[in-house]
Amino acid sequence: MTLHTDLGLTDTNNSCACGTGTHAHAEPTTSAHQGAPSTGEGVIREHYSVGGMTCSHCVASVTEEVSALEGVQSVSVNLNAGGTSRIMVVSSKPVPADQVRAAVIEAGYTVVDA
Repeated sequence: MTLHTDLGLTDTNNSCACGTGTHAHAEPTTSAHQGAPSTGEGVIREHYSVGGMTCSHCVASVTEEVSALEGVQSVSVNLNAGGTSRIMVVSSKPVPADQVRAAVIEAGYTVVDA
């Protein structure tokens, strides 16, 4: 039996973890996330640019810290090792950007302003 762990990694040729490549590169952005399967009413997706991540451990650290915020349902990371990575935070209610920024800093990385 093989166990698989989803680290939220995606192809860096796509602009977002959904893989559709249809999103603007604004930071943070709340969008309807067109082109991705709907996960229900009232779902909010916010995108952030994060600097300093280089590996799957970095992805796991950021994912763990941001996932702990109230209302966060999931976190996806588009890792660009050594460059600016993108995270998508899916939540049931608005998550203040300063809380996301603090969680990223707690993980040891920086939110890059657009």
